[in-house]
Amino acid sequence: MDRKNIIIKVLLVFFGVLSTGVAGLMIIEGWPFLDALYMSVITVYTVGYSEPRPLTAAGQIFIIIYIISGVGAFLYAISGTAEFIIAGHLGGVLGRKTMKRKINELNGHYIICGFGRVGQQVAVELKRDMVEFVVIDNDAEAIGRCEVQGFLYVQGSASDDEALKAAGIMRAKGLVSAIDSDAENVYVTLSAKTLRPDLCVVARASSIEAEHKLLKAHADRVLSPYTLGGRRLANLLLRPNVVEFLDVAMHGGGGDERLLMEEIEVREMSPFSGLTIGEAKQKCTRGANILAIKQDGNLKVVADPQSRVTIRNGDLLIALGTSEQLAELEKMT
Repeated sequence: MDRKNIIIKVLLVFFGVLSTGVAGLMIIEGWPFLDALYMSVITVYTVGYSEPRPLTAAGQIFIIIYIISGVGAFLYAISGTAEFIIAGHLGGVLGRKTMKRKINELNGHYIICGFGRVGQQVAVELKRDMVEFVVIDNDAEAIGRCEVQGFLYVQGSASDDEALKAAGIMRAKGLVSAIDSDAENVYVTLSAKTLRPDLCVVARASSIEAEHKLLKAHADRVLSPYTLGGRRLANLLLRPNVVEFLDVAMHGGGGDERLLMEEIEVREMSPFSGLTIGEAKQKCTRGANILAIKQDGNLKVVADPQSRVTIRNGDLLIALGTSEQLAELEKMT
């Protein structure tokens, strides 16, 4: 029960108890309203003042019942309110400590700055892929949504260094700035890159001008939801089946044999190192298809299954396959 309902309940009990006392004394004793109210108040608060008028036997019996029932109900409501407030305060303190401990235990996680419509969708996608993340937002309603969904969060401005540090930016793998304001996204990008120049930062932009500013602030990737949405609508109109295939490849479809697309880094001492993509496909991949390779920051699409492009340590392979095929490929690289 929230604080508003508790307060309403206490007020109803309070006025109900007083009304019962006033009505009883006015009917049984024939007292005027003010005297009956005065007697009810000093009885409820147990202050021990003398009654304004002598009581009859019936009035004395009524006051005895009134003290046992009415005053008891009022004191119960007050004690329940105090318990709720104290428990809520302690629960909040313990909850914040637990949240801080969980965030401090994270490593290689992602940070979502802004929990609006775009930020919420990012969180849904990361959760679906079982990736750990922390949300930063200063809005109480946004924080409430995080609490309901069980997301880790830091309440504060995402452009504030302390908030970024509290979210574990020094241990994070990447950051998404999805705030509705382009100016805020620029500030967040600058703050994040100042603290962690090597951190991968993806930022939202609502205009071409904002894209240029974010790139100057050293954002690694800049995305406009409006441009992306328009491009997707056009492709759905012109190439609906291609879009459907890419959705299945990127997000998975039904069944155990659903296709997924993943990027895999070629590590040191990998058996792939020194092989061409054609040789790797024949010897190592066992079902997973290498669609592209990124070398020295340049992405090369592999159109020929027998491609002679040589794989080197540190390269990124873009592969398509089932979850089992991709997991086996990742183990081998």
